[in-house]
Amino acid sequence: MTDPQTDPAAPIDGLSHVRGPSAPPLQHITIPALLRQAVEQHGSREALVFTEAGIRMTYAELARKADELAAGLLELGVAKGDRVGIWSPNRCEWVLTQFATARIGAILVTINPAYRLAELEYALNKTGCKVLIAAESFKSSNYLGMIRELAPELAAAAPGAVAAARLPSLRHAVVMAADPGPGILPFETLQAMGAGADTAELDALSAGLSPEEAINIQFTSGTTGLPKGATLTHFNIVNNARFVTSRIKLTGADRLLIPVPLYHCFGMVMGVLGAVSKGAAMIFPGAAFEPAAVLDAAAAERATALYGVPTMFVAMLQELDKTPRDISSLRTGIMAGAPCPIEIMRRVSRDMHMQEVTICYGMTETAPVSFQSFTTDPAEKRCTTVGRVHPHLEVKAVDTEGRTVPAGARGELLVRGYSVMQGYWDDAKATAEAIQDGWMRTGDLGTFDAEGFCSITGRVKDMIIRGGENIYPREIEEFLIRHPQIADAQVFGVPDGKFGEQVCAWIVPAPGAVLDEEAVRSHCRGQIAHFKIPHFVRIVDALPMTVTGKPQKFKMREAMVQQLQAGVKC
Repeated sequence: MTDPQTDPAAPIDGLSHVRGPSAPPLQHITIPALLRQAVEQHGSREALVFTEAGIRMTYAELARKADELAAGLLELGVAKGDRVGIWSPNRCEWVLTQFATARIGAILVTINPAYRLAELEYALNKTGCKVLIAAESFKSSNYLGMIRELAPELAAAAPGAVAAARLPSLRHAVVMAADPGPGILPFETLQAMGAGADTAELDALSAGLSPEEAINIQFTSGTTGLPKGATLTHFNIVNNARFVTSRIKLTGADRLLIPVPLYHCFGMVMGVLGAVSKGAAMIFPGAAFEPAAVLDAAAAERATALYGVPTMFVAMLQELDKTPRDISSLRTGIMAGAPCPIEIMRRVSRDMHMQEVTICYGMTETAPVSFQSFTTDPAEKRCTTVGRVHPHLEVKAVDTEGRTVPAGARGELLVRGYSVMQGYWDDAKATAEAIQDGWMRTGDLGTFDAEGFCSITGRVKDMIIRGGENIYPREIEEFLIRHPQIADAQVFGVPDGKFGEQVCAWIVPAPGAVLDEEAVRSHCRGQIAHFKIPHFVRIVDALPMTVTGKPQKFKMREAMVQQLQAGVKC
């Protein structure tokens, strides 16, 4: 007799169509209910460790702090369904905000810490954020300065009385600083406003929430040129978090190291909610990924599980070669975001003691994971495939006519089940294009073998994956084309040994314009995220086109690869 959890179904009727196991069962609960369960079962157990900041909290303390912040948000006038933006690297305040907003049914809008002015303005206005909670600064990003540049009216506004022309929905700006200046509330003040919170009132609000209601908006770049807000429910992300951590056999005795960003599903769903679903400790080694800090935290905190994209693991292996540490406590984890070279998998298993590391595949719109390997799968399967379908999901590969292709044939992957998002926020057209008859179109091409293992073979769209970041060329192209000296721009990915791919742009200058590569990059700095800025730029007189006038990116890519191999600098 087969076990539905460890023996997922093979392709159905010889077609590229798989259904996930029926165990573990789905839970019809909200995020506040998930945290309450963790407190009831693991209240005195350590929940949060931020090693760089020296912060430690038990599950009971986490829930109390989140309640204080939730009560503070109520004092600001935040109500169920209001959008609250969070713009920060990995900090304790981020996790508190995640649970505080969910407690009262406010929708958390997660904003990439690398976003700059144009992207921040768009995200806040697209979702109608009532409150923005932000760090003061991080690396080269002066968040406070950018907020004031977008909303200069803050200088003369009392907190809560913001009326910014460029951010018409914003009513409150909260910054993680002791004195952020006029018109902006310090985060600590907001937290203090909820001290001695009435848990009965909060319990009543939480009891009125439905698992099917939206609770999170995550921006994912689109081929239309502007990011789209994938709208996720409690039901989507709570269950996906549970299933992800079930496959790595996480328990309350585990200590999960999370160096991946919180603004992404990898950190906030697979990491935070996944750990909470099992009562495991969450260890954050720093505001952003630093290989030495991660390994130091792994050794000092006796971490048992670790998340990362392949480039992170490569950097950690290099650091481990330079400075050995005792990280023998590690046993499991997840490597996702890009294909994993088999030699890296072998070294992670051997040198980092992670014999049970698994591979995942998914997308923000599916909350996020659809496929994941098991801890017992052979290393070769964990490198050449993305594993097998998750519980309670159905996936098929279809041809351009929408017909399911035979097993072993390549087709676009479509996903159906509990994890599919509600839709794109305030974008019915894009939602209708993406979700058809309940099936989410992934845009990725894949195949299934006889055991149901899925291999990703390409992309329907020209998405670039750089170091685990999904980058959509059209978004960068539409930004570049706004430059008065640029007549046309085509963006595509070229192979890179470190990041997997790098962003490359071919630029046609406007008539009479004098333009060089550095001017193009300078135009991007401070306006779009650093990882979207073209690493390679080539100024050309014309682009290769089809007879119907469509740019031929494959020819540009081939020419660029040849030039780079020949040592031509761009």
